[in-house]
Amino acid sequence: MNDDIDAITRRTLDHYERNAEQFFAGTIDHDVSQNVAALLGAIEGAPPYTILDVGCGPGRDLKAFSALGHHAIGVDGAAHFVEMARAYSGCEVWRQDLVHLDLPGARFDGVFANAVLFHVPSAVLPKVLADLYACLKPGGVLFSSNPRGHNQEGWNGERYGSYHDLEHWQQFMQAAGFVHLNHYYRPAGLPREQQPWLASVWRKPVG
Repeated sequence: MNDDIDAITRRTLDHYERNAEQFFAGTIDHDVSQNVAALLGAIEGAPPYTILDVGCGPGRDLKAFSALGHHAIGVDGAAHFVEMARAYSGCEVWRQDLVHLDLPGARFDGVFANAVLFHVPSAVLPKVLADLYACLKPGGVLFSSNPRGHNQEGWNGERYGSYHDLEHWQQFMQAAGFVHLNHYYRPAGLPREQQPWLASVWRKPVG
């Protein structure tokens, strides 16, 4: 199974490697300020915060967190994205894929996982969430935003995706130890059938 998971990861990352410049051009102007505010607003204590941007891509959100005065670190599995993110944001960026994360324990006030965790096959999602849980300080916050679905998974072109509904996603997150704080659907202000993204905010308990 691990070989299959690694093959899935490589194929998905290869897609991003080949299309990195196009992806950057297509996403640089996306407004995710609602998601950034959802994470920062849930973190307790005085800023600046130390934020891990998981699947940071070319660095758009790293730059946003840094501009707000926070210490942002990125992690991405695509080598081209890592180089682009370092150059664009000026932040520290680590090259690690989601299935083989090697993160420092209890270092981060917040984890920002915007449009990335849906690429994780459900068979290894518990491990990935455990790694993210461990890297958060007690009381730290994880934000995720994923395209929602009916708990199906498979290939969408050259990218693998797992599409959870709220109840299924909650089960994974709560099994990892997280406490649900909030969730909403995006884009804001549209009928639910026109809101393909499920955003959710979670806390690592203090005790």
